[in-house]
Amino acid sequence: MNSEPLLQVKCFLLDMDGTFNLGEGIIDGSLYFIDTLNELNIDYLFLTNNSSKHRGIYADKITRLGLPISEEKVFTAGEATALYLAREHPSASVYVVGTPALEEEFSHHGFLLEEKNPQLVVLGFDTTLTYLKLWKLCDFVRAGLPYIATHPDFNCPTETGYMPDIGAMIAFVRAATGRDPDLVVGKPNRMIVDAVTQKYGYEIPEMSMVGDRLYTDIALGQTSGITTCLVLSGETSRDDLADSPFQPTYTFANLRAIADWLKAHGRRRADR
Repeated sequence: MNSEPLLQVKCFLLDMDGTFNLGEGIIDGSLYFIDTLNELNIDYLFLTNNSSKHRGIYADKITRLGLPISEEKVFTAGEATALYLAREHPSASVYVVGTPALEEEFSHHGFLLEEKNPQLVVLGFDTTLTYLKLWKLCDFVRAGLPYIATHPDFNCPTETGYMPDIGAMIAFVRAATGRDPDLVVGKPNRMIVDAVTQKYGYEIPEMSMVGDRLYTDIALGQTSGITTCLVLSGETSRDDLADSPFQPTYTFANLRAIADWLKAHGRRRADR
């Protein structure tokens, strides 16, 4: 068997912002990468920590960017959180600090959305955030309710720079209450990889995480053992690697470079 882990991959898990696209702009070479995977009979799945939208919205966006896909090709930290809590706390009442799309995700999984006396609280990437929402969240966290965050990202890359992400909201709650989330579901935590394995049937050695963030996408390699590919098309520069505790299995300029590597190394067609 070839010793290159990347040649054993049957499914690539693709980050979106900074990896496949930046906001409404697709990164050069992304569609070429997908075409190459199709030629080689390798599967792919968009795996994003961004919980501000559900998979249907992301599927529509990716289709609009030029790659027609079904929503089954998208798995979000919001869905992973809802699936986990549906298993551990079925039909619980939840105070969700999130967008209407995240609230819809939790309602779809059978949760009662509650703003006065919830059984647990969930913090997502809320681009509709208000001071009142944060105030209520801090009250519930201070009262000791179970406190779950969908993911830990500090910033979300855009076409014009970065917008504050859920990590900044977690820091706000910590400053006000002294508590961090009891559980963070998304990358870099293994829980999201296990959720993919459960839903799609691939084993960890058969998958590779591709992303632009060291502390989420690449750190997933340490927590789960998955092969990781860092792309330098988003948040991380090559200089950042020197002092990082999170080292990728492979480093590429972008998705196009991964496709070229697969072709150059004679990747054979694999059974899905």
